[in-house]
Amino acid sequence: MKVPESILKKLANGSDVRGVAIEGVADEPVTLSPEAANVITSGFLTFLAGKTGKARKELRVAVGHDSRLSAKPLRHAVLESLVSAGCVAVNCHLASTPAMFMSTVFPETQMDGAIMITASHLPYNRNGLKFFTKEGGVEHEDIEAILEAAAREPVVSADYHKAQRYDLMERYCHHLRKKIRQALDKGNEPLKGMHIVVDAGNGAGGFFASQILGRLGADTSGSVFLEPDGHFPNHIPNPENKQAMAAIKKAVLDSHADLGLIFDTDVDRMSAVLKNGKEISRNALIAMMAAILAPDYPGSTIVTDSVTSDELTTFLQKELGLKHHRYMRGYKNVIDECIRLNQSGTVSPLAIETSGHGALSENYYLDDGAYLAVKLLIAAAKAKNKGQKLSDLVKALGEPAESTEYRMKIQGESDFKGYGAKVLEAFASRADAKGIKQAKPSFEGVRLIFPEGWALLRMSLHDPQMPLNIESRKQGGVADIASQVQELLQGFDSLDFSVFKK
Repeated sequence: MKVPESILKKLANGSDVRGVAIEGVADEPVTLSPEAANVITSGFLTFLAGKTGKARKELRVAVGHDSRLSAKPLRHAVLESLVSAGCVAVNCHLASTPAMFMSTVFPETQMDGAIMITASHLPYNRNGLKFFTKEGGVEHEDIEAILEAAAREPVVSADYHKAQRYDLMERYCHHLRKKIRQALDKGNEPLKGMHIVVDAGNGAGGFFASQILGRLGADTSGSVFLEPDGHFPNHIPNPENKQAMAAIKKAVLDSHADLGLIFDTDVDRMSAVLKNGKEISRNALIAMMAAILAPDYPGSTIVTDSVTSDELTTFLQKELGLKHHRYMRGYKNVIDECIRLNQSGTVSPLAIETSGHGALSENYYLDDGAYLAVKLLIAAAKAKNKGQKLSDLVKALGEPAESTEYRMKIQGESDFKGYGAKVLEAFASRADAKGIKQAKPSFEGVRLIFPEGWALLRMSLHDPQMPLNIESRKQGGVADIASQVQELLQGFDSLDFSVFKK
């Protein structure tokens, strides 16, 4: 039995694979079946063999998953493919995405590749596969090659119990604990006297409270939703979600904690809440991480996605003496740009999205929410030892008076990307004709500069939508800018302007 290429290609999602993995939601049939996962794994082996020059049976591949309900049947299908190929298959069970990459780094494991079964923060019925080599996560073009190879592979069966078992998370946690102990140089419990709460959103991040904070002496009482539960019954495991951020804020204030940490399902993203309830997310998280890194990387360049605020730019440049490089949305895009800059001689220690995906050059350019949390904890402990506050690092960061994102659907256009390109071309031309300044260069979409703020119109990375981000330095400014933007878009009737009326 083979899985048709047409079905497999629909599972491509940027630099990973995602689909509906279990029934239960109306009009959402299963697309990522165990059979699909099985042949996609075979496709990855073909890709990995070509990349390493090894025969399939010589490869070492680790497999892990988050707390999703569909994790086990998909894991079994993946392991069957690996065992059938005769390679060394290692079952790491519940794990984080960054830990799976680190299985290619740790001297005890030295994997040639790793597969993480996760769909990040998507609903409970979804799942996916993320692939790693020793060089990091695969690229979009690699996913296409993997799926093309998968379409040629038959579904195979084998005894998945023959896979080796390894407690990767204990090894990964040892790695993080060592980072904190070395940085603080205060014995085995350097966080003793600190009260830190964690919200894991019932994903895979509960380990951070018990295996990191607890074993370093911190008080973690008041932590919430640490137990893995693939139904995600309490809130979406997503630091960008308002309900999720409200939950960690409540946990901090109710328990009078010094700091709160929140992770997404597979722990490649994080945000934080300070003792006074102030959220450290989006622009504030970028500012905080940049402030932590600035002393070690003076004058360096911080790479962010395209929707970061002007206030962040001012903070990075004037307060920290750093350079701000706004790039494209998509965590792989900002990471790849950070790598490119460093390779070209421009020091860039951090690639980070407003979504909470943050990768440090010192950490293999790996977007690792737990590693960001480690850097934050070290800074918090050092500040406490000096009688200072962690919030002092970003006290000079300004905030826009208003900030909004509109997502205009492109309706009735089979070539929605071509249509979007025409919209952007006309949008820029009309703005020029009206004398509205444009930010140059713009690596994504068209960014217009207004006296009271800015507007960025771009294409969605994957969907038939055109997101419009607007920020204003005065109350009522967003509505004024949105009105001018709508005027510039007149005549493009396939755009759904109803979003402006909500």
